[in-house]
Amino acid sequence: MLHFSRWKIWAIVASCVLSLLLVAPNFVSRSTLSGLPDWLPHRQLTLGLDLQGGAHLLLEVDTQAMVKDRLDVLRDDVRRVLREDRIGYSGLGIQGAGVQVRISDLAKVDAAGKKLQGLVQTLSDTVFTGNTVVDTEITKGENGLFRLTLTPAGLEFRSRKVVEQSMEVVRRRVDQLGTTEPVIARQGANRLLVQVPGLQDIERLKDLLRQTARLTFHMVEGVGQAAVDGARAPDTEVLMTRDDPPVPVLVQKRAMLTGEELVDAQASFSSQSSEPVVSFRFNTSGAQKFAQISQQNVGRPFAIVLDKDVISYPVIREPILGGSGQISGNFTVQGANDLALLLRAGALPADLTVVEERTVGPGLGADSIEAGKLAATVGTVLVVLYMIGNYGLLGVFADVAVVINVVMLMAILSLLQATLTLPGIAGIVLTIGMAVDANVLIYERIREEQKLGRSAISAIDAGFSRALGTIVDSNLTTLIAAIVMFFLGTGPIKGFAVTLGIGILTTLFTAVTVTRLMVALWVKKVRPTRVPI
Repeated sequence: MLHFSRWKIWAIVASCVLSLLLVAPNFVSRSTLSGLPDWLPHRQLTLGLDLQGGAHLLLEVDTQAMVKDRLDVLRDDVRRVLREDRIGYSGLGIQGAGVQVRISDLAKVDAAGKKLQGLVQTLSDTVFTGNTVVDTEITKGENGLFRLTLTPAGLEFRSRKVVEQSMEVVRRRVDQLGTTEPVIARQGANRLLVQVPGLQDIERLKDLLRQTARLTFHMVEGVGQAAVDGARAPDTEVLMTRDDPPVPVLVQKRAMLTGEELVDAQASFSSQSSEPVVSFRFNTSGAQKFAQISQQNVGRPFAIVLDKDVISYPVIREPILGGSGQISGNFTVQGANDLALLLRAGALPADLTVVEERTVGPGLGADSIEAGKLAATVGTVLVVLYMIGNYGLLGVFADVAVVINVVMLMAILSLLQATLTLPGIAGIVLTIGMAVDANVLIYERIREEQKLGRSAISAIDAGFSRALGTIVDSNLTTLIAAIVMFFLGTGPIKGFAVTLGIGILTTLFTAVTVTRLMVALWVKKVRPTRVPI
């Protein structure tokens, strides 16, 4: 156990030096790092919300709106399929969690039932699982009455999908802010937790997340109060602009084009007025539709609508064939940037409501860092004094190994660009205490072997070899607990599990390898007759 080949010695030394290089960027500023050569490590630990401050939001997804939208679509589908076959009906409307309709011509009841059966959807998560859910149930009553009811399983499936889609859209929007290591997690059935370290403007974050950001393009039938007060077609509706005061705009209900076919949106400045605008670009399908619409409606205004608000209603002067355009609307620079961000991230499938909000100031984070530093310093000093006082020179070797252990732990966290939270600091402090446990087991074993009359070298060799199994077993059980916490826990618990798990691995390396190397080199040089322990 005390013999090391030359390549093993160099490998251990190299790993220690590499750890020092990886952890060094955490002790210099970002401006200093940017001036260093590219081949040097530049990765730093990311501080979590509780250390550098930031925004904390708990959002609730409005799944009830999804149910209402689904019922509206189902009612319109019923009207469409019955009209296609010229089947007379009456009493079509939404009743509770379903749609009800009565067939007027009893001779066509069976035909109507077959048409309505075609509206039943079968939902499936993936093509691999094979698990399917029936979306709608159809019940037939007396005198041609049909009721199409949304099933509980179908509603649960759609609600879950809405929450999952909302989480992805929220993640894209937060990522567009340029923040580092945001936490976006699902809580309960229909809530999302959003934590953005380093962000102090929580109002801007709320505005970005609450907007559905559904972009649609509609043809305009009239502008102003005169157009609204006159006779209106049933397929039109009145929307308001965001001006002060708002201007009513009469538009066609049917959207000619939607923002789902956008591939890019960027804030820029108008070449004519130098005002902030949002430039957008469609995909191939959207560009073809946009070109066709503009060719057929030259000279007519069309409205660009965001969440039922008219952003602008320009007149189509000529066919737009390039698949791109601009949205203008008295934007500020930040307003244009935020709108472009929303369009790039995509529309939310449901509205979000802020249930809880907190802003963690950097001062509180600084206090947490100082408290963590103090705890780590006091813990380290006490461990060092105890090991030296109880084991003498071998205690010094153990203390050096503890320092190397912490350096390696911080180096791995920096390499992974992990987020360091207050529970993470607690995991580091715990690692410091655990790091000497293995050395205590080894040294106590050496003491016992020496009391039994073994020589110094034999006692040392027996101490390392016989304590190895116990060290591995004890650390393995703790590692299993850390893995379970990582996969089942969320937020701070995961941060604690990461530092604890990595700390266990570095502890095994330093206690079994680094300490043994230092003891082996000391034995080779001094050739002691008795272990000073």
